[in-house]
Amino acid sequence: MRAMDRAKPLRAGEWLWLCRAGYEADLVEELGGDASRVAAGLVRSPKRPRRGRDFVELAFARQGLPVDELAEATDARTLGAAVARAIAPAIGERPFALHAVTADSDEGNLLAQTASQVEEAAIASLPPQVRARRVAAHEARETGDRLAQACLLSRSRAAIGVIPVGEAVSLAPGGRRRIGAPPGAPSRAAAKLLEAFDWLGRAPEAGELCIDLGAAPGGWSWVLLQRRARVVAVDPARLAPSLARHRHLRHVAANAFQWLPDEPADWLLCDMAWRPLEVAALLAKWGRRGAARFLVANVKLPMKKKVDMIRRVREILTTGGWRNIRVRQLYHDRDEVTLSAWRL
Repeated sequence: MRAMDRAKPLRAGEWLWLCRAGYEADLVEELGGDASRVAAGLVRSPKRPRRGRDFVELAFARQGLPVDELAEATDARTLGAAVARAIAPAIGERPFALHAVTADSDEGNLLAQTASQVEEAAIASLPPQVRARRVAAHEARETGDRLAQACLLSRSRAAIGVIPVGEAVSLAPGGRRRIGAPPGAPSRAAAKLLEAFDWLGRAPEAGELCIDLGAAPGGWSWVLLQRRARVVAVDPARLAPSLARHRHLRHVAANAFQWLPDEPADWLLCDMAWRPLEVAALLAKWGRRGAARFLVANVKLPMKKKVDMIRRVREILTTGGWRNIRVRQLYHDRDEVTLSAWRL
């Protein structure tokens, strides 16, 4: 039996984390201490890590919940009733959102229908006056509202926890912010950028100048043009014909590592299948030149030592004057992470 498979049992009072299946060891490394794998896509830790008063942002955690209670039942209806009993005291008189979720793994996805049944049963089991205060998580206020979560560990067992909405890693159920490739987009990469803007809570505005490095075939440029931004797409390869003719786009058929703009941009965007440290050095060069104010980039990860690579990428970006660097493996990311930063 492998060391990772000898997982410690999950206990009330701990934290349960959801991640992309296959990245449990990377999340365990980020969490440090006594963290360990629970199952595919699930990791436990004794507590949520802090740095001073702030929570540490974990690159590989899609969602987290404090395990206030572990409930067991023979069917979804009874398990839902147990969820309702567990969350009611923590909700109190506040508005709340409720998500019943599963791990994003082959085993977890088989529980998706049960999770939906548990969520429905939990809502039905709450007193009417409590049920009336349910809201959608994305509509919840940053303070006051609560996010109640039940993560199914099997068809008969769930970890249940409640936190303030403002402390949630994600407002999407289980951290899975599903965005289908919009009609007309040249590639599915458009979904990655849309999710990145949703994660950041900000995006380019009409008329802002955006530089898209490694643009072909144009998925990210398409998203930017939909927002009525001005786009310079840098890539020696061709763009989709519909984009190449757009009046707010200029295609520069050049190597992104050798090209710099004539004027400072508002946004620098980069999605290149290239070695991460070389990409980081390029982005740092843009920062030192003051050539852009905001940065969104997708960085490919190596097979091993992913956490160490993210640390090195952060260090390189910092040398370029980039600040407030954030890194997250979003739902639409595969063997990569999305990072953002600003330089004002």
